[in-house]
Amino acid sequence: MTQQSTWHISSYSGSNDNCVEVKVADQNLPGVVRVRDSKDRAIPELQAPSAAWSTFIDWAVQP
Repeated sequence: MTQQSTWHISSYSGSNDNCVEVKVADQNLPGVVRVRDSKDRAIPELQAPSAAWSTFIDWAVQP
């Protein structure tokens, strides 16, 4: 059984929520990472395969 995660907002967004939110586990979309705009949740979200998201995160956190 896949565990349902909650939406997580970047710690860099501060108190104004000008950032993105990420949901990494969704039982309705297994293997998909969901990304949405935290200030306008009505616009369409981005969905990426988990492997592609992991590759992006590895690239983004390189020193």
